[in-house]
Amino acid sequence: MTGTVTPPLTNLADILAFHLDAGVDVALEDAPVDRFALAASAREARPAAAPVPAGAPPPRRSGTQAAPHTPRAPAAPSAAMPIPNLAAQPPDEAVMAAREAARSAASLDELRNILERFEGCPLKRTATRLVFADGNPAAKVMFVGEAPGRDEDAQGLPFVGRSGKLLDLMLGAIGLDRASAYIANVIPWRPPGNRTPTPQETAICLPFIRRQIELANPDILVCLGNPSAQTLLGVTEGITKTRGRFFAYDTGARTIKAIPTFHPAYLLRTPLGKRMVWRDLLEIEEALKEGAGQ
Repeated sequence: MTGTVTPPLTNLADILAFHLDAGVDVALEDAPVDRFALAASAREARPAAAPVPAGAPPPRRSGTQAAPHTPRAPAAPSAAMPIPNLAAQPPDEAVMAAREAARSAASLDELRNILERFEGCPLKRTATRLVFADGNPAAKVMFVGEAPGRDEDAQGLPFVGRSGKLLDLMLGAIGLDRASAYIANVIPWRPPGNRTPTPQETAICLPFIRRQIELANPDILVCLGNPSAQTLLGVTEGITKTRGRFFAYDTGARTIKAIPTFHPAYLLRTPLGKRMVWRDLLEIEEALKEGAGQ
């Protein structure tokens, strides 16, 4: 027999590493479930077969004529275990529904409530909770990333993990903090295993983040990372060419300045990019000062 045989997992670290590589990084229960014990209990609870009386005819084999039987009506579903309706809405219909729902929001609180009830995005079914926004909605500058990660999904706030700590340092470098900035994501639900959102998922969520920007009405929009810049600004070039440049963004009520820069997660992997982000931050600081002087 040829081929590579995978060695058994011998310790807890190997098991955890295996699950992380498979994209399993969040426990859905407070305590582990012993499926082997449950299966053994089910076998023990199963009724034993009735003994065959002496002299009884042997059971019929396949091919022999069976006694007629009356069809039984299907059992009604138990009231304690409702069958969820997980039928996926067609993408085009979901996008149209998202546009109508987002347009109906007259405030950020209404938009959040609408997102809590919106069922058109399949990401909502796998996420723990909605990650809407953090910071000050009346701030002059708004930062928008791509999608929540594991820490954000657990806490319901954007940028609270390692990337969030670095973003806080970036804000502090130009005299800002979460009380003077508004922070959100294009996608408000975490994709399973932190995978890249599909184009359909992005299209469904796009009307909501556009309405969120319109209602927040910042003076400057900062797109954190290439997906955010391409989705919101419609640029086709990569982030290395678009970062540090100002673009015109139409909020629906007015045109504001928008500037892409590297995502904090990228900077954690590529620290050399911090020098370029520092220049972008200085551009943002200068633009805020110009806006305050007008």
